[in-house]
Amino acid sequence: MVAEPTEVKAKALDGSGDATACCTPLGEAPLSEVEAAELARIIGALADPVRLRLLSIVASSPEVCSCELEDPLAKSQPTVSHHTKVLAEAGLISGEKRGRWTWWQANTARLASLRKALGG
Repeated sequence: MVAEPTEVKAKALDGSGDATACCTPLGEAPLSEVEAAELARIIGALADPVRLRLLSIVASSPEVCSCELEDPLAKSQPTVSHHTKVLAEAGLISGEKRGRWTWWQANTARLASLRKALGG
């Protein structure tokens, strides 16, 4: 039996379903409560050295299998799964389940939106 691919994607905090949208650039206008909460959630997802490394590994390749993340991170598969889930919920990566593994890709639009919100 072949499993159907499923996607793991994030939704924006404002309920729009647009995981690429983030916030008004900090230097342009004060953030709304919703924008501040969304930006804090994204920054919180990045506020862990393992997740930063994981994101850099995923972002440096077109896609990365979960099975390829254990060794470079020196973490067990359950720990890798926890960290990929946090990054996916923040919309920074998305995954496609293929068989027993998930293949991850960086959400470049979301990263660009974050960069813009931070004034970059």
